[in-house]
Parts: sequence; C-alpha cells; structure tokens
Amino acid sequence: METVQADTMAKWREVAAATGPADRGAAEEGLLLAYRLAALEEPETVVWAGSPREGAALAARLTAEGATGRSVREAVRTRPWAAARKGVLDRLGPAGWAGHWSLTGAQLWDGTVMLTERIRTGVVEALAGTAGDEQAVRLVLVDAVLGQHDAAWLAAFDGQDGGEALDGVAEVARAAGWWWPYERTVIVCERPVELHRDEAGRLDRGDGPALAFPDGFALHAWRGMPVPAEFLDGLAGLTPQRIREEENAELRRVMLEHYGYDRYLAESGAEPVQRDETGVLWRIELDGDEPMVMVEVVNSTPEPDGTHRTYWLRVPPRMRTAREGVAWTFGLEEGEYMPERET
Repeated sequence: METVQADTMAKWREVAAATGPADRGAAEEGLLLAYRLAALEEPETVVWAGSPREGAALAARLTAEGATGRSVREAVRTRPWAAARKGVLDRLGPAGWAGHWSLTGAQLWDGTVMLTERIRTGVVEALAGTAGDEQAVRLVLVDAVLGQHDAAWLAAFDGQDGGEALDGVAEVARAAGWWWPYERTVIVCERPVELHRDEAGRLDRGDGPALAFPDGFALHAWRGMPVPAEFLDGLAGLTPQRIREEENAELRRVMLEHYGYDRYLAESGAEPVQRDETGVLWRIELDGDEPMVMVEVVNSTPEPDGTHRTYWLRVPPRMRTAREGVAWTFGLEEGEYMPERET
C-alpha cells in the first residue's frame, strides 16, 4: 500500500511541477470527459490561452460579450470533488482520512497553494487598473479550475472509490494548466515554460523570471519574495553604496542576501559595537553623511527549510545598544521593550 501511495505521489509531484507545452489533445479529451461525468452537454468551443493572465482576460471579455454561457465550475469540479472527499471520509473515518491526507495531498499542499496565490496576485496586478477592475478580475479567477495545480487534491483521490468522478479533471491536470469551464466555451491555459524554486518550494531566481509562461507572463521572486524584473537586472552590479541607498527594506534585504552580509560589512568598513540578547549593533562611518547604524537580528521562527532568517534593521545613529535599536523600531524606549519572544 505504501509503495502504491509513493508511486502516486511521485506522479502527481511531476504533474504539479510540469513545464513545457501542454498536450492539447489529451487536455481537450479530459475536459470533454469532465463535462460528460457532470451530465453536461459538451462545450461548443475550446479556446487556448498562453497563461492564466491571458486566460483570465479572455474569460472576462468573452463572458461580457455573452459568448460563453454561465460558469459550470461547480458541476465540473466542485460537486465531484465534494462527493469524492465524502466517499473517502465515509470509508476511512476522520482519523483514517487524516492519515491518508498526510501521506498524499498534504505533501503537495503548501507548495501548490503558495504558487497559485502568487499567480493570482500576478494576474490581478497585470490586469487590474482600478479597484473596480481588481474586483472584476478576482471574480473571474473564482471561475478557474487549477489544472496541474490541483495536484494535491487529485493525488488524495487517485485510485479511491468515488474518485473516478474527477477523472476528467485529472486528465486535464496531467496535460495542461488552468482552465475556465463555461456552458458553451472552455478556456484552457498552457503550462509554464520555466519554474524555479528553492529548497523550501518558494519561487526563487536571481537572474530571470522564477515562473514564466509562453505568452510572456512572468513572475520574478527571490526566496519567495516578489521583486520587480528590473531589480534583478541590477543585482550583478551591486555596491555597498547602492544597497545603502535602497529605501525599501525588503528589497534591501534581498540585496544584502545576494551581495553577502559578510562581504557588505567588510567592504563598508562596518564595526560591531555592541552585542546583547536581541542581536548585534553595527556602525559604519560615512563621509559627508551621518553614520549608518544597523541591528543584526535573527528571527526565532524557522523558515520552511528549518533555517533562521537574519534581518538587518536600519536605526538612528544615536542608538548605543542592539536592544535600544530594536525597541526604537517598535516606537519604544529601551526599558519599555520586553518581548515575550525575541524575533
């Protein structure tokens, strides 16, 4: 049994991370099967899109033009999913379901959720010009079936009694990306052409898009943090001065991670002036400017990969201890700063 589950997970892990051209023939056969299993008439038209961004834009335009009919996502995906979950839960019981989920879908859940949320955010940012537009884009995204990014749930139902109701949805997932099922029209997206993640499963690339689709839609990220494409272009030519001039604290952290904290401190002439339980206070004397003072703190909460992230906090030059500097970031005096847990 464990061998079967391991084989199933290996298969769905590959589906979730698949890149390259969709198998359009297999995807279209899968969506037609999904309609038949939902007792729906087959759609009249299948429209292919280069990415979720283009898919959402097409869905918004075609529905506004009345070319699609109503969304049938509930019939195609939601109801079969609920029935499959109920069947497994009834057969295994709550404890059995929890154990089954931990060996199947849970292993893919965090990674696929992080990825789909980043894609949704990227689509909204790309298509929404105003608050009203943003709401409209979010509503269109609700109609999407996630294709390969439904791998966590599909892995849990694969081979289970009742899971055959999702056979069509599973076929599409194995062959393509996101799709929008409507009465008369289905919009199906290509898979990414590039996907780069770190050991914790976060989008991560320092020299190009971390996620890219064939139509040019792309997401840039460094260890999970979204960054502008032009920002990455400048990492190769970083200098301590450029890092000091960056006003965005998160982008400055990325610069420091890429440049190297030790290298930055060494080349900046920084000196550790004090240490205590909150961190290390560093000071850099600058010609023609006030001294640069930073507190090095280590987050007590581990990252998904088990490491502890180091943060650098810019504080006023008058700070004389790390504790005073950290307290200042919270708007407190040193004597008032008494955290229950250091972060």
